[in-house]
Amino acid sequence: MASFKASLGALLTVGSARPRLYGLPLRSSALCSAWAAAMEPAPRWLAGLRFDNRALRELPVETPPPGPDGAHSAPRPVPGACFSRVRPSPLRGPRLVALSGPALALLGLDATAPEAEAEAALFFSGNALLPGAEPAAHCYCGHQFGQFAGQLGDGAAMYLGEVCTATGERWELQLKGAGPTPFSRQADGRKVLRSSIREFLCSEAMFHLGIPTTRAGACVTSESTVVRDVFYDGNPKYEKCTVVLRIAPTFIRFGSFEIFKPTDEHTGRAGPSVGRNDIRVQMLDYVISSFYPEIQATHASNSDRVQRSAAFFREVTRRTAQMVAEWQCVGFCHGVLNTDNMSIVGLTIDYGPFGFLDRYDPDHVCNASDNAGRYTYSKQPEVCKWNLQKLAEALEPELPHAVGEAILAEEFDAEFERHYLQKMRKKLGLMQVEQEDRALVARLLETMQLTGADFTNTFYMLSSFPVEQQAPGLAEFLTSLTSQCASLEELRLALRPQMDPRQLSMMLMLAQTNPQLFALIGTQANVTKELERMEQQSRLEQLNPAELRRRNSDHWAAWLQEYRARLDKDRESVGDTTAWQAEHVRIMRAHNPKYVLRNYIAQNAIEAAEKGDFSEVQRVLKLLESPYHSEGEAAEGPEPTGPEGEAGEQRSYSSRPPMWAVGLCVT
Repeated sequence: MASFKASLGALLTVGSARPRLYGLPLRSSALCSAWAAAMEPAPRWLAGLRFDNRALRELPVETPPPGPDGAHSAPRPVPGACFSRVRPSPLRGPRLVALSGPALALLGLDATAPEAEAEAALFFSGNALLPGAEPAAHCYCGHQFGQFAGQLGDGAAMYLGEVCTATGERWELQLKGAGPTPFSRQADGRKVLRSSIREFLCSEAMFHLGIPTTRAGACVTSESTVVRDVFYDGNPKYEKCTVVLRIAPTFIRFGSFEIFKPTDEHTGRAGPSVGRNDIRVQMLDYVISSFYPEIQATHASNSDRVQRSAAFFREVTRRTAQMVAEWQCVGFCHGVLNTDNMSIVGLTIDYGPFGFLDRYDPDHVCNASDNAGRYTYSKQPEVCKWNLQKLAEALEPELPHAVGEAILAEEFDAEFERHYLQKMRKKLGLMQVEQEDRALVARLLETMQLTGADFTNTFYMLSSFPVEQQAPGLAEFLTSLTSQCASLEELRLALRPQMDPRQLSMMLMLAQTNPQLFALIGTQANVTKELERMEQQSRLEQLNPAELRRRNSDHWAAWLQEYRARLDKDRESVGDTTAWQAEHVRIMRAHNPKYVLRNYIAQNAIEAAEKGDFSEVQRVLKLLESPYHSEGEAAEGPEPTGPEGEAGEQRSYSSRPPMWAVGLCVT
């Protein structure tokens, strides 16, 4: 044990030196395994992990070119391969931020074990390799903001290998932020504390909300730093390098199949493996046999390949439609819905500038870099459908164009609508299916938009709605509900002008004098949005707080009357209304979360962690593991509170965001 701790201490304090064997940089899996066996301390807590790296056996892997130390991670095209062998770059003084017990349990690990903290800091930082791990970076391409970007790949993530568990499951482990790879381009392959905490917390939050997602097992920070210009405004600062252990069945994505794309007519870029249909077939065989075994079993004959590809694409389409429907029902905005951020198995993947809706706004943009609003909340379903179209194109000729188009037309909209309405009925406690349900939901969202209602809290509070016509407490409920609507101050701040008045004036003049040039510049959507903001601001100036509350109350009273009439239909169809009422409330509380990872909650945890206090990250993680109302819990009662805000007050984790959070910017 003493020798283990001594070796552990040495590796935890390693600087930028790279591990070598006999003076040569490590380049192959054999050398990695040899070095791991000869130089690294044997894990204890992690000793039970058994790797079986099927992806590297069944898909082509590039061997890094010869050269000096660091050549393996030199930016370069990687033709004819799905992976390139890499190695993590050690960090100085790695330190554990948090472990997710439920995620690590997938691997058969107990996060409370005595050795867990030390070994997580060592092995999940990339400072040491686990026996059997074979680090590699995945090659993929992608359409980013609608334009083909050519080769992208794992620029800041590394495949470690696939762990087979005692229960027969197989999980791919990945380190995000472990150093440069051939796909890092001009970047350094690092992630920082703030972005890593956001990804770590949201991966787990989404799982506990019941949404398909990749998982996060650990977050490890360090004393190593990199320079980042957070807002791209010329004010860079040093930030701590941090690594997240990600867990999923696979991290293969739509863009993985775009490496074969010929030169794009708009961008002039091409994939690195153009013409290699043999690799496309190889990858398709691997993905279907590994992650869609039922389809493989049904279409085992080689003469049935088109039908197999069609069945595969149909299932990917369904899973993607269901996933984005789940997003819409909890108010989740992904932020960067490029084809390289779309999982081939229908999981939410790559948490960057995401956000959960606070004030309901269908045009909400959570990514400050999305100037054109391509990935607004309301556009997410159509963008996912567009991405599926690009996947279908990437699967040709294995999936004929006409077949892919037909499947997408048949499946996506219908599956999205079915799943979305099914979920929304549960959120509203509706147990029967009625034709008017879609319109009821649409009018609810319209009311939420008109009143600036908080998305999460409004749905949560509806479970307390007194459904009886003469039930006491209706006035109090209406008051509570309207308290979740935005104040005049919040609305004025949220709807403040985004364009310089002189710029807007010039754009309007250009639209009148030279509409062709105006259309070419591509700012029409921005100008239209700005004019809408000005109109909304003008209307707000004519209101006082009392008038706003009265207006909001009228809007909600009208919708609640419609909602009660719909509930009456359900209640009249059952014999035991008391049992119906109990089941109605139970269903609503099981599908309307009380807690989501609001930006201000994540920001408070980040600011504490940047000062060396990780307790808030751990507290928020624990809270997000139980986002729904618990049986026996009072609907209203004492709630856990977060750290003090700017004004010194403590806020409940289910509170609407404080005023300072309205201006939070995530890129």
